[in-house]
Amino acid sequence: MRDYVKLTERDNVAVVTHDTPKGTEIMPGLELLDDIPQAHKFALADIPKDGEIIRYGVVLGYALDPIKRGAWINEHMLRLPVSPSVDNLPYGTNIKPKEALPEAPRKTFMGYRNPDGFYAGTRNILGIQTTVQCVQGVLDVAVAKIKNEILPKYPNVDDVVAVNHAYGCGVAIKAPFAKFPIRALRNIAKHPNFGGQLMVVSLGCEKLTVDMLVDPENNTPENVIVLQECKGYNAMIEAIMSMAERKLKVLNQRKREELPLSDLLVGMQCGGSDAFSGVSANPSAGYAADMLVQAGATVMFSEVTEVRDGVQFIAERCVNEEVRDKLAEEMRWYDNYLDAGEVDRSANPTPGNKKGGLSNIVEKAMGSIAKSGTSPIIEVLSPAERPTKHGMIYAATPASDMVCGPCQLASGIGLQVFMTGRGTPYGLAAAPVIKVCSRNEMKEQWPDVIDISAGAVVTGEKTIQEVGTDLFNFILDVASGTKKPYTEQYGLHNFLCIFNPAPIT
Repeated sequence: MRDYVKLTERDNVAVVTHDTPKGTEIMPGLELLDDIPQAHKFALADIPKDGEIIRYGVVLGYALDPIKRGAWINEHMLRLPVSPSVDNLPYGTNIKPKEALPEAPRKTFMGYRNPDGFYAGTRNILGIQTTVQCVQGVLDVAVAKIKNEILPKYPNVDDVVAVNHAYGCGVAIKAPFAKFPIRALRNIAKHPNFGGQLMVVSLGCEKLTVDMLVDPENNTPENVIVLQECKGYNAMIEAIMSMAERKLKVLNQRKREELPLSDLLVGMQCGGSDAFSGVSANPSAGYAADMLVQAGATVMFSEVTEVRDGVQFIAERCVNEEVRDKLAEEMRWYDNYLDAGEVDRSANPTPGNKKGGLSNIVEKAMGSIAKSGTSPIIEVLSPAERPTKHGMIYAATPASDMVCGPCQLASGIGLQVFMTGRGTPYGLAAAPVIKVCSRNEMKEQWPDVIDISAGAVVTGEKTIQEVGTDLFNFILDVASGTKKPYTEQYGLHNFLCIFNPAPIT
């Protein structure tokens, strides 16, 4: 078992693989000067005041005071560097040909073909869309009754999901940035796992009117229930249940069929990260992502603040100037958004990130980008946009798990792979979420929440390629419905937090 991990020759720090006491000779001739918590850094050489602190081969920051060789380095000891400029970023300088990507052992999966020709579904779900949070109480009661009384009659349907959210009223619906939440909700209504069956529950007086949510041809009594037009509570419940049964009859005819991986869209996200995330879990996910792309699938990664300090590494994988320019545009928009809130990207790391050894957002970003693998980036999306191409995609979203997830859902992911170091029970109701942890201790703590541990990469017992291949196969098993991740087994589903940078009135 390894005692420490050093990532590149240029690094002047390493991280310990387990809690290591002061006085330990961590390597020949280097004795630790402090107790070092698991995943935290120690200096490999004396670092002067204002000297560079280097991990991943990049400058994480500058020493506020001199740091001695063998000393613990934590978040209080670094000055954040200036973020990279997004002007005139080089592009296309690191394009890996498809034949150089790892060969995928499988090229197909069992999915649900969709009537609109978009990416295939991995589940067969009745999604009931809402226009406003006001209807949630009634809808939740109706959904419980539907699951108990009606769903058992339709064995080919996996679930009934209420698409509840806090948007829809008390908002500046005509504000320029209102396009983000409206686009997200419109696209979630068309999610591949919903099989083209549209069902909307509206209140009747909200600002997000039904015509903003659905196309004109779908704004009909066959698809839309307006609660204020129902005569009392029982009539509301009856209307919802009656429409749901009609939709369930259609969904019950859906069948899985063998499909090429070009019909699969997978989302990559991380949360509760630690300093091992960029060593084990994220690189393993990146290897699986490269396999998926090699086999024709589409993979999406996100989280603006968690890639901003490595934007140059994303740009060099952009296939052309147009993709690079869209990347720069999204970064600028988010820089301005944070400036307007009088914060910067340093507001991102959490107390848990820091306890897990991440000193600042630069270090977090370097590990976060690893989940995207090495494939060329063929498209950049604004929040909640649907992709138009196949391959590796960067989808600009906030880094918050609860906001990024719904954005990726709106983009049409059939499932999500979620990497964590500290642990989180986060999940989505409309798509399976696979949990991958960065260290074995996390799997031991939550054996029935974490699906795959990449901790053996940290200890040196397994390679990134081995764990990445295991993850690739698990992704296809989940997509095909032969396996369920723990979040799906237990119904660990978070409320949808729809990104809304527009004013609330």
